[in-house]
Amino acid sequence: MKKRFYVVMILLLTFSLTVGCTQNSNSASASGSEGDTLKVGLNYELSGDVATYGQSLTSGIELAIEEINAADGVLGKQIEIVKVDNKSDTAEAANVSTRLATRDKVIAILGPATSGNTKAASPAAIQNKVPLISGSATADDVTVDSNGKVREYIFKTCFSDSFQGVIMADFAAKDLELKKAAILMDNTSDYSKGLVKSFKETYGKHGGKVVAEEAYQAKDTDYKPVLTTIKGTDAEVLFVPGYYEEVGLIIKQARELGLDIPVLGGDGFDSPKLAEIAGKDALNKVYYTNHYSPEDDAEEVVKFREAFNKKHSKEADAFNALGYDLAYLLANAIERAGEANPEKVKEALASTVDFKGITGTLSMDENHNPVKAVTILEVKDGAPTFLKKLEP
Repeated sequence: MKKRFYVVMILLLTFSLTVGCTQNSNSASASGSEGDTLKVGLNYELSGDVATYGQSLTSGIELAIEEINAADGVLGKQIEIVKVDNKSDTAEAANVSTRLATRDKVIAILGPATSGNTKAASPAAIQNKVPLISGSATADDVTVDSNGKVREYIFKTCFSDSFQGVIMADFAAKDLELKKAAILMDNTSDYSKGLVKSFKETYGKHGGKVVAEEAYQAKDTDYKPVLTTIKGTDAEVLFVPGYYEEVGLIIKQARELGLDIPVLGGDGFDSPKLAEIAGKDALNKVYYTNHYSPEDDAEEVVKFREAFNKKHSKEADAFNALGYDLAYLLANAIERAGEANPEKVKEALASTVDFKGITGTLSMDENHNPVKAVTILEVKDGAPTFLKKLEP
């Protein structure tokens, strides 16, 4: 009996040790920390309709991660990137988020680039309690649901559409002193609809009047019928909050029709392809809100531009800068969390105060949105130039 008792005890002890090891292994894996690396997921539009956004953000992130790893990494560990293409598709963005959270077991997800894809990717991140941070999803409801409740694991480091719409309405009415506006909106885009809503509300408060409001759909190519309608009004300024592929054609066709009024928009204008599509001659009297200006002479911005140019042999754009900041913000949050634990990283992100990035100094508000400056750029002969910077 005594011998049997000892055998049973040994078996129980062995089993408990095995279970303990298994639990520890799962815990480490779930936290995105394996061996000497910390796994960070990238869910980006690397192909498809808005690929330049995802590619630019990824280039900025990769530069930052290289610098961070060269400086001994985070918590003494190297950051390992798990990069997956969501193909500029909402369903694929959701699938990628699930894969990164469950199969790859990353500590956090960076991306996607657009608001629609970020909202599609969010449920899997929330369900699996993995922080997701977008550097460019500007829709107001990315971090807050329809009931006004904060999405606990979702963050962004860019200003919101409502803020961009307000700034552009202020700019049209106060800076340009133009009180009759036409609006051309992408009615398939939450981004476009969000900017229009806040623009109209603010413009009206300044005594501005919307004299024409037309719509188009993503991937349209012929905008002359609606532009002809707008030309027939007494509009003094045209507000087109859309993405570069459509906006480039809209501006090109507007100028061909002789519609030479100022064109205003948001950060969706920011792409080197805008000049390719519209033509440099058409891109004058064009203004848009953005997160960054390549003409900023702050020391850290100059250093970033030089490093990016050395690596890629071209000038950095705003999305490169947003990606760069995104990676450094996550590294900063992990360091402040003190361990590679998604829950603690989420808490550290929420408590971010005065993080100094290339696109400005930011603090997270109660809705997981950054409080930061906005830049207005003027396009002259196809080249974006710094016009003014507005602090929050």
